[in-house]
Amino acid sequence: MVRHFLTLMDLSPVELNGLIQRAIELKREYLAGRAYEPMRNKTLAMIFDKSSTRTRVSFETGFTQFGGNSIFLSPADSQLGRGEPIEDTARVLSGMVDIVVIRTGPHEMVDTFATYSSIPVINGLTDSFHPCQLLADIQTYSERRGTIRGRKVAWIGDGNNMCHSWINAARQFEFNLHIAAPIGYEPDPGLLAQNGSHVELGDDPLSAAKDAHIVVTDTWVNMGQEQERISRIAAFEGFCVNRAVMQQAATDAVFMHCLPAYRGFEVEADVIDGPQSVVWEQAANRLHAQKALIEFLMGVPRTEFEQTD
Repeated sequence: MVRHFLTLMDLSPVELNGLIQRAIELKREYLAGRAYEPMRNKTLAMIFDKSSTRTRVSFETGFTQFGGNSIFLSPADSQLGRGEPIEDTARVLSGMVDIVVIRTGPHEMVDTFATYSSIPVINGLTDSFHPCQLLADIQTYSERRGTIRGRKVAWIGDGNNMCHSWINAARQFEFNLHIAAPIGYEPDPGLLAQNGSHVELGDDPLSAAKDAHIVVTDTWVNMGQEQERISRIAAFEGFCVNRAVMQQAATDAVFMHCLPAYRGFEVEADVIDGPQSVVWEQAANRLHAQKALIEFLMGVPRTEFEQTD
């Protein structure tokens, strides 16, 4: 049966934890210079309606390292959602390529595509979720501090797609998420209700950060929200992650941000560029976490990797 990765809920907790450990293994082998090409003669299609740096580069580089080929389709290059129904595009690509990554706005679009696809579909970002980033985030914490299970994570800022994925992660990886969001910018109430035992919602950054092991934030103005820039900056006053916020966290806390970051707005420069920041490791780990995901979805036997040791 074909497997997709549209949210973190598409995999079981056991599978997700296995992916994290696999990503760490793949990273170690990559850094040791050992070639591993399970995707030889395979093709990855990347359909991106939204601009990207980390997502595109990490997927394209990862598939190349796996020995495969990749095709990038921008809105100008594809009929997806324009002249051709999404269902038809999914059927056509299923007969030509081996796996698809989609980066778009409405989450319903990737849901529809996956329904009619006979090959694995990966959510590279939608307005509702960004699950691939969470794989890299959990990998980063695991490498730095060990298991995230039972830890406290503080989300400071917008209840956006990244916040939604952290909510799902709290349930799947069994940690406690404390969200501080301005009134009117809270995450989806239905998602909160589904994960209530692992999530607390408030509007006080200092309280949320109290004894947290991870403090994480995101830009206040995401793609497609540029016209709201002035109102959003005003609404998020007081939600900047600064030294005062980090001082509330645990002494071994780390700071995370999925990037791009805007210093002086959602985070101060001395935090993101300081010793507690792991944002550059997060970005680099996108490569390894997504390679583990591709390997899993494509059903590559573990023995094939072990024979290269």
